[in-house]
Amino acid sequence: MPRDLPIGNGRLLINFDSNYYIRDLYFPHVGMENQTLGHASHFGVWAAGQFAWIDNSEWQRELAYEEDTLVTDVKLLNERLQLRMRCHDTVDFDRDVYLRRVDVENCSASEREVRLFFHHNFHIMGTEVGDTAYFDPRHRSLMHYKGKRWFLCNVARQDLSTDGFEAYATGTKEIDGKEGTWRDAEDGRLEGNPIAQGSVDSTGAISIKLKANEVGTVYYWLCAGESYNDVERLNALVLERGPEHFIQRTRDYWKAWIHEKMMAFADLPDEICRMYRRSLLILRTQVDHAGGIVAANDSDISQFARDTYSYVWPRDGALVANALVLAGHVDTTRRFFLFCRDIITRDGYMLHKYNPDGSLGSSWHPWVTRDGWEQLPVQEDETALVIWSLWERYKRHHDVEFVAELYLRLIKDAADWMVAYRDPRSNLPKHSWDLWEERRGVLAFTVAAVWAGLQAAAHFTDTFGELDISAKYRQAADEIKQATIQHMYDPELKRFLRMIQFHEDGTCTKDTTLDSSMWALFRFGMFAPDDPMIVSTMQAIEDRLTVKTSVGGVARYDNDYYHQVSQDIDKVPGNPWFICTLWLAQWHIARAKSLRELQSAVATLQWVEQHGLRSGVLAEQVDPYTDAPLSVSPLTWSHAEVLITIHDYVEKYKELVGDSLTPHQLLAGQ
Repeated sequence: MPRDLPIGNGRLLINFDSNYYIRDLYFPHVGMENQTLGHASHFGVWAAGQFAWIDNSEWQRELAYEEDTLVTDVKLLNERLQLRMRCHDTVDFDRDVYLRRVDVENCSASEREVRLFFHHNFHIMGTEVGDTAYFDPRHRSLMHYKGKRWFLCNVARQDLSTDGFEAYATGTKEIDGKEGTWRDAEDGRLEGNPIAQGSVDSTGAISIKLKANEVGTVYYWLCAGESYNDVERLNALVLERGPEHFIQRTRDYWKAWIHEKMMAFADLPDEICRMYRRSLLILRTQVDHAGGIVAANDSDISQFARDTYSYVWPRDGALVANALVLAGHVDTTRRFFLFCRDIITRDGYMLHKYNPDGSLGSSWHPWVTRDGWEQLPVQEDETALVIWSLWERYKRHHDVEFVAELYLRLIKDAADWMVAYRDPRSNLPKHSWDLWEERRGVLAFTVAAVWAGLQAAAHFTDTFGELDISAKYRQAADEIKQATIQHMYDPELKRFLRMIQFHEDGTCTKDTTLDSSMWALFRFGMFAPDDPMIVSTMQAIEDRLTVKTSVGGVARYDNDYYHQVSQDIDKVPGNPWFICTLWLAQWHIARAKSLRELQSAVATLQWVEQHGLRSGVLAEQVDPYTDAPLSVSPLTWSHAEVLITIHDYVEKYKELVGDSLTPHQLLAGQ
């Protein structure tokens, strides 16, 4: 199930599913320690003797955000209960407090009591073992804790004249057939069990009396900390200042943040401009306070792979950091590059993926081949693109003192390794894993990234006056480019190859599969977008990998098996991915010579906007027939490519319009 609404502050991240249930609660790192382990925390209502959880099909649900901020705007309607609710959720931008405002409208013609039930389904530190849930009479709050993880849950009516749960229950779950205390709520009452340990949950209730057609307001909040004192202080602060204060200040903060660096959008339609701003905010929720940029935090993927996307892939992080820089949020990326400096090995390369705290993440890349040969379990593009992204940042910010902190340990060590990690017979990079993590060899994407990383390193050594080292890096980059033309361009196919593999006997295997990632050959600057070799390659990608259903979009590569929906590969070469579709648009933008040629990119951006969730969240891919989101949602990289594509469009628009020609003249082809 996709995550429709992520909200967070870099330490506390909360994801809602399409039922408006809290499904993920990460703390104290974005993407690390999912304190719910993906299990739903229910939200229900009782009125006039009838009860309904909001996942019931009788509810009409609209899940969205308020404009230009990380405050949700959720509308819920139940005609049977004659209730309408409007909810606003946020995580305070500075303190680790999640808050919800619930406006309840009694749509009946008579006065009624309405009870709201809040369920808490914690699996603290990622397990259900050893948790404690108890009712704290001092604050009439529900407490969950294990070790140094504490969560205080509380409620109040709008005037704050009374606060705390009026009814509560704690109990065991997931053992002996027990489902949890949320079942206890379905008669409108809670039995009041004060404490439970082990695999536990809790439910609390608060009531309001509403006259006919009257609207009443209830606040709910959750404080996260490392001790009882931490969460008690936060609770006291919420009561002192009022929960509305924290919601409003967070609303204002994110509006200020989003508009602080906002660019003009040329002639792009309003829905594209809104998508840009929403993508920037959603992307920001996936950035951890310690610098890690997490790929995705949708825990549902763990049901299939027994692992998640909640890791820092240096490649993904580098591309997301580049998007943030293009959007003007240069300082937001500072900690990411310090993170990379701290994780790079002494030999100058980065491994598969990392946890948000900088520790090494899980991996399936072996250190030895099946026949016993030692190999590095790397994706070389991950190291290279960090250096490329850092240079792109420096070009805009010129923060010499900051770069000096990274110069020896990150930039030069990585560049020296890239120079050395090459096949002496071909001058190409040695074998490594591809960006899709499915095959090992010399990839078009990888050679483009390494070329760009070496060029970036040479720019840095130029800046620091080490011209002899610059010459070494540039020579290696030139040799890689020439070897790419010699070994990876097929004159018979008139396009580049996805991958080649060199063997011990001197032979070479060619992989001719069309892969959208060959976009990198022009994107990172190795070849011009109008180079005939690039043109023929990208045209082949467009012709073959465009999905030929009513959904459309562009697949990763021909006969993509990942989450494969159809084996009719002539019609559906693979599921449409947002990033791959946007890559094609970036190529059309790069080679556009007129505004008329530029317009095809607008259609692609509109496709992206129309195929995302109503909230603006973009998944990794969508079903080629139903348009349903597939794999993780949101995917941070999807939102980054939205920013990059729109930035490319605006820059090309400015270039085409210039000072002498009007948009009308350019559209007319003059």
